[in-house]
Amino acid sequence: MARTGRRLNRDEFQARRAAGERAAEEGHSLRALVDAHLAVARAAWPRSASATADSALAALAQAVDALAGGCERAQHLAVRQEEAARREFIDDLLYGGSDLGRLAERAERFGLRLSHAHAVAVAEGSVACAEADPVARRVQQALVGRFGDRQLLLTTKEGRLICIAPGDPAEVPACFAREAHTATGGGRVAVGRTHGGAGGIVQSYEEALNALEPAERMGLGDAVLYAADLLVYPVLTRDRQAMADLVLSTLGPLREARGGAGPLLETLAVHFDAGCIAAEAARRLSLSVRALTYRLARLHQLTGADPADPVHRYTLHTAVIGARLLDWPAREL
Repeated sequence: MARTGRRLNRDEFQARRAAGERAAEEGHSLRALVDAHLAVARAAWPRSASATADSALAALAQAVDALAGGCERAQHLAVRQEEAARREFIDDLLYGGSDLGRLAERAERFGLRLSHAHAVAVAEGSVACAEADPVARRVQQALVGRFGDRQLLLTTKEGRLICIAPGDPAEVPACFAREAHTATGGGRVAVGRTHGGAGGIVQSYEEALNALEPAERMGLGDAVLYAADLLVYPVLTRDRQAMADLVLSTLGPLREARGGAGPLLETLAVHFDAGCIAAEAARRLSLSVRALTYRLARLHQLTGADPADPVHRYTLHTAVIGARLLDWPAREL
């Protein structure tokens, strides 16, 4: 080709590309392949005066370009296959949809040892997050920079950022929570309890999700939520129908008040949040203590339950929590 100036034809070009794909699949580096081609080019370099260096270099450049293209295609395919395998593994890990023995084998490949106890932390921001996003990369770099790989797995699911890490020490989930809160621009993070085995990861993940779900409705202001501190909410909503019956039977009469149930329900919720201290509750509601006392008296009149009575107070407080969790009265029960 150097003597004639001819370029590679289609078949020759495809043959070089196929050779690049095979070399990448066999684990050869692109640098080694280029070095080998340059060595062959030097050995075959034309010595006659009629052959030009331009012709030889053009043929070499075309061959290397085809080879590199084949390598890149094989590498991209390998990356896509790896991503698909990783995504399938994460789905099986978080939802418990695979044979445990097989799952443990696959976990080793992705840096997890399922024989250890793990905790799952979930971060949720105002914008959905994907693994290729700067948010995920920033958190990944912070964790790896501090702890190394330490058998932790960072991924995304349904727009949330998820960290699966050994639960002992607890500093890894705690560090993830801080970094994710910052990276998501003030997003909320929930940390499940530490459990052993593959089933424990599923349980910890569900606990983290269950901690995130009521946070907005309950008005929880904490940036980091720990499932161990919020176990009462899943308990209260486990029997949804029973909770709905409690809310309607206890607080349903508030709908007869002027303006509906909303204002009196808010008054009662703030009253409990303030520790039943009238002055503090009135301050939070921007009311006078007298106006607050009037509202509580009206609430007692409508429901028959007195917030000052310890027995009634417990029933009312539970019903208020249930109303928040069930989004009543905005949503009919």
